This record gives sequence, C-alpha cells and structure tokens, in this order.
Amino acid sequence: MKALFVEEAGPEPLLNVRDIAEPVARAGQVVVRVEAAGLCGHDVAIMTGLLRRGVDRDVVLGHEISGRIAEVGEEVAGLSVGDSVVASLTAFCGQCDRCASGLDYRCRVGRGVGHGINGGFAEYVRLPARSVTRIPDGVDLVGASLVACPIGVCVRAIQSVAGIEPGEVALVTGAGGGLGVHAVQVASAMGAQVFAATSSIEKLDALERYAPGGVILGDELDFSELVLAFTEDEGANVAIDTVGSSTFGSSLRSMAQYGRMVLLGEVEGGRARVSLTDIMFRDVSIQGSTGASLGDIAAAVELVSNGQVEPVVHVAYSLEEATEAVRMVKERQVLGRVVLRP
Repeated sequence: MKALFVEEAGPEPLLNVRDIAEPVARAGQVVVRVEAAGLCGHDVAIMTGLLRRGVDRDVVLGHEISGRIAEVGEEVAGLSVGDSVVASLTAFCGQCDRCASGLDYRCRVGRGVGHGINGGFAEYVRLPARSVTRIPDGVDLVGASLVACPIGVCVRAIQSVAGIEPGEVALVTGAGGGLGVHAVQVASAMGAQVFAATSSIEKLDALERYAPGGVILGDELDFSELVLAFTEDEGANVAIDTVGSSTFGSSLRSMAQYGRMVLLGEVEGGRARVSLTDIMFRDVSIQGSTGASLGDIAAAVELVSNGQVEPVVHVAYSLEEATEAVRMVKERQVLGRVVLRP
C-alpha cells in the first residue's frame, strides 16, 4: 500500500510516498481503509521539526481519520467489514483509571495515533477496535475525518472544560482555522452568543456561514475592544483561544468577571506575556485542553449527523500532493481543514 513519510523535517520538509506492506488485523483490532485524513497543525509541526518529542522517527502521521472497515480481527464484537468509522486520537487500554473515568485520550499507557503508532496518511491503518467509532449512514466520509479532531476536541474544550451555558458569550480566536471554524459552530450549537475573531480579512464573508447570528471580528481594532463594546463592557464568559501566544493578551482583556479561558492551540511557538492582575481581579480561570474522549467523539458525531455542525474541508489532496497541502496550511490560506485522500 502507499503511505506518506517525513524523510527530512524542516521549514521545507521532504515528504515521500513509499510502498509498504498492508497491515493485518490481530486479536482485538480492525484494519480501516482510509477515506480521508485531516492535515492537522500537529502534523505540520512534526513535519517542520517544531515537534518531535515522543514521535517515532518512521511513523506514518495522520490522526484525523475516516474510512471503512476492511478487516476485523478475532475477539472483536459490534463491528463488521464495510462499517463506516472514525478513529479516536489515541490507542488506549480501556482499563486504567483514566480510561475508566472517561479520560481515555489521556490513557496512562496509550499511544497517539499518527504519533506513537501508524496513522492515516496511508491507504490502510490498523487500530484497536475500541478506538474506532461507527458513524451513521449518510454522513459524508470525507468530512467525517474531522469528527474526532477538530470537532470532538472543540466539544471537549467548550462543553466539558469551559462548561458553557446557553445564553453566555463565547469568543473564538483564529476563527478561520481548522479548530476555530469548528469551535464557532460548536459554541453556537450549545446556545452561546459567538464572537468569531480572525486576522484573515479574506475569510470574513465565508465565516458568516458558520456563525449565523454571531459577530465576526476582523483586525482593524484589537478584538478585545470590540468584544467589550458589543457587550457593554461585560466581556466574554468563555474564550476559546486556538491561536495562543499572539492573541493571549487580547483574549484575557476580553474576559468577563468569572470568565473561563481555554487554550487550544499555539501557532507561533512564542511566549505569552501575562497580566496577573487581569487574572486576579477578573477572577478568570485559564485551562489548557487537547484531545477528545470517546464520549466527546460520540457527541461530535451527533452534532454532525443532525446538521448542527458542518465539517469544513477546504480542499482534498492526494498523498503525492502533501507538500502543497503543507504549504497552504503554513501560509494560512485555508478555511477549515485540508485533507489527504490516500
């Protein structure tokens, strides 16, 4: 089968498609024929050399996977050849304390898909049966590659970590990116009044489709001034910051009293200057969040299948076109996600 490999990481990574043996399902496992795999910022960080810790040198990247089951191993129940599925982000044990408490994405012995074990930038991928979730008939399989990440990741951040309530004000930074455009939709589906901030002026019109009734903020003014003006100086109850250090200060200044900020991304790899008095006198809580549990993925499937959230696929490329896909992501030319279709 064909699989994509990073031959040399760097600002201009050397990527190569090789022929390798197809995986075979062992007990408790399934083999999935990959329909699509999203190109996440995490993948790009590995390709460009910004992230290497814990990544097997010759691993097949790609953790945003959709496809159909091609083979079922022994001791697998409830799954059949031909089932449409999406993959979890972690191959987890299902037995440790974290798995038992619904934190399977932080399994103590888990291995990241496309990180510690081979991922979806290949024609086939082998996964533990417990790490795939069936999706209903009628859900587009290409768009379904985004169900676990970024949509499930946004569900966890907004619902479980931020604990958003209907009627609250939610600010989403980087609203045109892969995380941001889905966070806007998830927050809206949960009943929030959404403020979508982007520095990409060319994406403003397109964002209106995904934030009906929301407020789209460009970069003419610091978005914190606009959030405060639109909310009569109350501020945002929840801030979902998908950008990181370059927007952290403005996100903090946008917060309401007792606001909750969730950090979902760090685009530039920089350091944030923190005003401790802003945190203290606003009584703000700040948490990080990455990953999605099986429960979060199931909730994401429901949001997609009932039409409340639309997976935003900017363009699909073949494995052989991966270098161009990476360039587009690095240059921020993408609304939503680029996907690879083996």
